[in-house]
Amino acid sequence: MLLQASGIHKYYGTTPVLTGVSIQVGERDRIGLVGANGAGKSTFLRILAGELQADTGSVSKAKDLRIGYLAQNGGLQGHRTIMEEMTSAFGPLLEQEKALQAMETRIADPAEQEDAVRYASLLAQYSDLAERFREAGGYEMNNRIRSVLHGMGFGDFDPATEVSSLSGGQRTRLALARLLLVQPDLLLLDEPTNHLDIDTLGWLEQYLRTYSGAMVIVSHDRYFLDATVTAIVEIERHTATRYTGNYTRFMDLKAADFAQKVKLFEQQRKEIARMEEFVQRNIARASTTRRAQSRRNALERIERLEKPGALRGASFSFTTERRSGKDVLQVYDASAAPSPNMPPLFREVSLEVKRGERLALLGPNGVGKTTLLRALVGSLELRSGSIRWGAGVSLGYYDQEQRELNPGNTVLEEVWSSYPHKAEAEIRTVLGNFLFSGDDVKKTVGSLSGGEKARVALSKLMLKQANVLVLDEPTNHLDLMSREVLEAALEEYDGTLLFVSHDRYFLNRIADRIVELHPGGTVNYLGNYDDLLQKKRELAEWDAGSGSIGGPSARPSSGAPDASTGSSAPVTDYAAEKQAKREERARTRKREQAEEEIARLEAEIAALEEQMASPEVSTDYVLLREKQTQADALRPKLEEAYAAWEALMDQA
Repeated sequence: MLLQASGIHKYYGTTPVLTGVSIQVGERDRIGLVGANGAGKSTFLRILAGELQADTGSVSKAKDLRIGYLAQNGGLQGHRTIMEEMTSAFGPLLEQEKALQAMETRIADPAEQEDAVRYASLLAQYSDLAERFREAGGYEMNNRIRSVLHGMGFGDFDPATEVSSLSGGQRTRLALARLLLVQPDLLLLDEPTNHLDIDTLGWLEQYLRTYSGAMVIVSHDRYFLDATVTAIVEIERHTATRYTGNYTRFMDLKAADFAQKVKLFEQQRKEIARMEEFVQRNIARASTTRRAQSRRNALERIERLEKPGALRGASFSFTTERRSGKDVLQVYDASAAPSPNMPPLFREVSLEVKRGERLALLGPNGVGKTTLLRALVGSLELRSGSIRWGAGVSLGYYDQEQRELNPGNTVLEEVWSSYPHKAEAEIRTVLGNFLFSGDDVKKTVGSLSGGEKARVALSKLMLKQANVLVLDEPTNHLDLMSREVLEAALEEYDGTLLFVSHDRYFLNRIADRIVELHPGGTVNYLGNYDDLLQKKRELAEWDAGSGSIGGPSARPSSGAPDASTGSSAPVTDYAAEKQAKREERARTRKREQAEEEIARLEAEIAALEEQMASPEVSTDYVLLREKQTQADALRPKLEEAYAAWEALMDQA
């Protein structure tokens, strides 16, 4: 056991954040720490790292345990260069290297060679130290530094670049790179995937898979958790529950656990009702009063189960006010830069978007994805090329920086000012669906957390009823529950989607086409993120087999798999495959809706039948007739729902 935290309690003022949270971390444990925003994950990680004291409880650590802690957005500071920061991770080895260099100077000194015995002793000392230096990886320091810097996206940076000149996100990435070089026994990482592009995420996942130490990771990146952890600890309602497996396995186990708790609660509720009925019926009769009293005593001893309840999550949907034309967007030979004094980040970008498409825009950090989206929505001008939106298009734009929010407004003012024609009650209802209730709507936007600001921006977007949504990193700042809700809402949306995201789980669920942006153009891939990876593997195998040479933006020659450069280039059976996917998605949604309707009606009928069987209703003719009428009205609806479901199943 490397670390054990027991009964951790933490309060901020009188508000409990953690109540009795415990965790054990073994030598090779890989633990994902999950929970809603505000659940206390970062607080708990800081307590484990020794950065924060718990109010009560204890943290026990193995002797000489080396802990590496990366705070969320905790970048490096100071005026050292990138290389100086990286080499500082090898403190003891650097001292050994200096000692070796000093010995080498002495060995080369003719005066040292005059005393043969002393010189032989010096050579022996040097040999011993050199061997220890080699075993500790001293001769691989520079290679390791280059490898980690390249993997973390600093391969093209001048090693002499001062850390102070980097952006906040770059300093956080560099802090993580340095931590990986230190190789502590236990890594505590708070949102390590922030500020990473997809290529860097893939490299980090591979690195952590082979990491020799233990890890506790706070992350909202479900794909990343699936790839790196073998256990999930969920903090919910201030306490922690541990599940074995990755994130997907955790979701399955949690659902099964919740279903089992509901079943046990219902069984106990029915048993208690049966026992209470027995006591009520028999307590007054002399022949059965003893048994009734015994049953009453048993009732008093029963430990009542709490009714299971899931945490309240946001609830919303995106609708369209009108339908757009078939041709939604055409971009020709576009180039753009985020500011007038910068050179263009990309050139010769062309793409077309049709109604109903769900197009994801991918590319490395700094290639200009956000810049392109801002140009599309008119926030900045192109340097060259043209943008043409189709007929009947109404745009809704989600800015990951939330620049359109006024920090001085209250939440209610921010949303209502954009839709002044709507009643206050309607605005409050919408905000309630986005978890702003009561006095929450009086908070100023500037005082909100990143997740709260994201929910405000999404509420405004939902009310717009646009038929084209342009989304820039929409899952940033959202907790896992809110991401699931957003994905479900976008799956049901019948408009057109164009979005940028590094959330590969989100990409897999939403995208039906991916466009990779490069400085010199675009490459199209049909399907979601996993389809893109498969296509790239096929292209790599084809290139290796044919002996051709080409980078990621090279156009495949005839016979190669069907990735294509430039969105106007044909994709084999693209339209047919896209239409088939859209129809299958619609059929699946309709089947799920039919099944939910059947389950709802059956539950309502069963509840009415149970009420009719109870003594209170069965002896009241008027009430019994009322319940019977309600049940009779529901049965034809249930038959219709079954008929609709069977018709949909025949289409499958």
